Amino acid sequence: MPPAETPSMPFDHPTVPVSISDPINAAILAVSEDRLSGFQHDPFGAVAQQSGLAIATVLERVIAMLRAGTIRRVRQTLMATNLAHGALCAWEVGNDRLDAAFETMVRDDPFSGHVVIRTTDAVSPGSSYRLWTTLKVPQGYSLFKHARYLCGRVKAERFRLMPAKKFFVLGVGHVRRRGLEPGARADDYAQEQEMSIVTLSELEWRVLVALKREFTPEELVVDLWRARAAEADVDLETFYRVARDLNTRKVVGRFSTFLEHVKAVPGSERVTRYNPLFHWAVQPGHEIDAGREVGRHYVITHAYWREGGPEFRNVNVMAVAHGLDKQMILNHKAAIDEHLREAGIGVSYTNVFWGGRSEIKPSEISPFAYREFCLRNGLDPEAMRDNGEGEQP
Repeated sequence: MPPAETPSMPFDHPTVPVSISDPINAAILAVSEDRLSGFQHDPFGAVAQQSGLAIATVLERVIAMLRAGTIRRVRQTLMATNLAHGALCAWEVGNDRLDAAFETMVRDDPFSGHVVIRTTDAVSPGSSYRLWTTLKVPQGYSLFKHARYLCGRVKAERFRLMPAKKFFVLGVGHVRRRGLEPGARADDYAQEQEMSIVTLSELEWRVLVALKREFTPEELVVDLWRARAAEADVDLETFYRVARDLNTRKVVGRFSTFLEHVKAVPGSERVTRYNPLFHWAVQPGHEIDAGREVGRHYVITHAYWREGGPEFRNVNVMAVAHGLDKQMILNHKAAIDEHLREAGIGVSYTNVFWGGRSEIKPSEISPFAYREFCLRNGLDPEAMRDNGEGEQP
């Protein structure tokens, strides 16, 4: 067990190592990236316990890496798929407008999360859809109407919404995934998880908004949640009680330190260089079987059942991997393809959409924020509500 140190002030020392290859930092990140599931009363204590380090060391290193940009954010994630309607969205935008559209999604739309420009190795179904985003809108509002608004704003030719019907893997863990051999996988298949919208009270939203806001270096202390309870205008015990209840209702995701996906971090290190999106078209009725098998592979960070439609040759299973070497990623993909064949799952078509320029940010899901966004951009909030009409299939 690590020493029971309880510092109350943040650490800051100019000589603290901030490289991801530093063995102490690597031990911390192997836990803190995606091993702290649910709501954690004492997340840094949990990292200390699992890594075998003192909590003072954990805080010192995380603060230093966050200040240096090695870690891009520290936050409590949510199961936003259970709080807001969401989808992966592919946008067909002319090459002359592509960069401007990217900037608009990143800078001006808080409801767009992962924003990525993708390419394929050859002209293929859907390869003209270069801009990819995750998109969520708060409960009561229309995902399609918001996408249609964005389509007009960035002057896209068309878009395709692909909501997840099931998901099988939802994590990151770049550091602990380094050095994996192609085909490395779990003994058991990945469990599919449902998407189900949870309705929250005004108190729950207040706690949730405070809970999910990312931390500044100055806020990283052992007694992490006391200031957030004050922000939500509740006492600490009420904050804990509501957070635990939200966790039980599968609203809370994990406490995480997020690394840059493809950008160089201090020392010109890269956590990862490639973030491909894999596509498979499997026989209808076998989507869950395929997703379970794909999700077994340790290299996969996200795996979903999504319907790509005719634009993408009716692919229905998608997954994301990350890596530093393109050929190694293709070797991983080949191992997954072979595994699907061995499992008796027929694949009529597959493709890889390689990620290039990208920005990763959490999608806003607050209904209060959405109303403010509409008013700020000359939209009638009531006209943006979901009335069940005109939704893209």
